[in-house]
Amino acid sequence: MGPTAVGKTRISIELAKHFETDIVSADSRQFFREMPIGTAAPTPSELQLAKHHFVGQLSIQDDYSAGDYEADVLRCIEEIHQKKPVAVLTGGSGLYVKAVTHGLDEHPSDIEVRNQLIADFEERGLEYLQNELQRLDPETHRRIDLHNHQRMIRALEVCLVAGKPYSTFLTRQAKPRPFQTIAVGLNLPRAELIERINQRVDQMIEQGLVAEARALYPLRHHNALQTVGYKELFESFDGSSNESEAIEKIKVNTRRFAKRQMTWFKKNLDARWFHPSDWKDILSYVEEIMKSSSGKNSGPA
Repeated sequence: MGPTAVGKTRISIELAKHFETDIVSADSRQFFREMPIGTAAPTPSELQLAKHHFVGQLSIQDDYSAGDYEADVLRCIEEIHQKKPVAVLTGGSGLYVKAVTHGLDEHPSDIEVRNQLIADFEERGLEYLQNELQRLDPETHRRIDLHNHQRMIRALEVCLVAGKPYSTFLTRQAKPRPFQTIAVGLNLPRAELIERINQRVDQMIEQGLVAEARALYPLRHHNALQTVGYKELFESFDGSSNESEAIEKIKVNTRRFAKRQMTWFKKNLDARWFHPSDWKDILSYVEEIMKSSSGKNSGPA
């Protein structure tokens, strides 16, 4: 795990090749087949180096939750472990990593309440959801992505159905898993990460990100497209900015996103952190943990 552009794909492929196993993606945007450039999905040549799961298996019009992902990935890992002792989970979506390693808390739901909140959002807009969440659950309001209307609707649904804040359901109690997790974090000095981010954005533009975004513009209301790299270009298509301004905004917003990723990881998940160039140290660490636990009844890694 680690921030965007840090080099997770390369290290995960090296680990998968070393252990002769599969890679399971925990990137919530790489699930969608229509946006490979803007999500920096593994290239066809990278996909040939190791078998990947949960890359490009959905359409942006599909409804797919973190809970769906948790159930699907646990089944996938079980199938991998029937043949191989190790599976490699990789991605920058912290919630999805945690769904696999710790499990998600169960929350009450009510489809009628949810539909009413959706109607309220369509009639009153994003600010209404933000204000309601501030009123009902200030803690969640402080930490949630206030531009993700689906996550706010879900949090408000729990608040209204349960009669208490959504945040009170976040027990942080890990669910038992039939495998051991070895958490490897990748990070870079700030200046180096910024340079990589800027280079990646320039590379995406060269690969055709503008054309990819233009093709998706009619579907811009879908949650999957409320994503850095697309939102900024959509604004330029609307005439709010020009293309060069949109590209610079993508770089700025990607840097901010990377900072939020690291804050979340370090607050919610324990890991040993490495520079992505420290391949030998990463491999030694993983093998050391595996060796030390081999005599214990810890299950596959």
